[in-house]
Amino acid sequence: MAFEIERRFLVKNDDWKRRASIGTAYRQGYIFTAEGCTLRVRVAGNRGFLTLKGLHEGITRREYDYEIPLAEAEEILSVFCTRTPVEKVRYTVEEAGIRWEVDVFSGANHGLVIAEVELPEEGQPVEPPGWAGEEVTGDTRYLNVNLYLLPFSEWPAGNRPTPS
Repeated sequence: MAFEIERRFLVKNDDWKRRASIGTAYRQGYIFTAEGCTLRVRVAGNRGFLTLKGLHEGITRREYDYEIPLAEAEEILSVFCTRTPVEKVRYTVEEAGIRWEVDVFSGANHGLVIAEVELPEEGQPVEPPGWAGEEVTGDTRYLNVNLYLLPFSEWPAGNRPTPS
């Protein structure tokens, strides 16, 4: 059984860039969304993926991720996804022995920057780096599927964090 245990934080400044890897462009859409289940197609650089995600139980959820041919991922994204894809560039940042992924969103989610860390177990303590701001793990608006359904640019002005 595959699980994803993840915490997410808004990014409050650009200090993470000093340690960042070269970014990888991502485009992703959702083929199916229902209460507690999503089926996503993703193009990450020159690779394609299909991912099935289950209901959150705390910060843990089931996740099954399968690499598929890039041409098929592109076709699925254009044929089966009815909305504009979520677009972002993902960077990897090592801080205090922890691997962080920083997503800089563009397109309909421009202005949003989120850092996430995947953990081996739910109770593992994490000290966010100085560039990480408010934790948004429990705020479902920041899930990629919800950014697909209601992009950041469409949020009422009073509900948006200040961009970094």
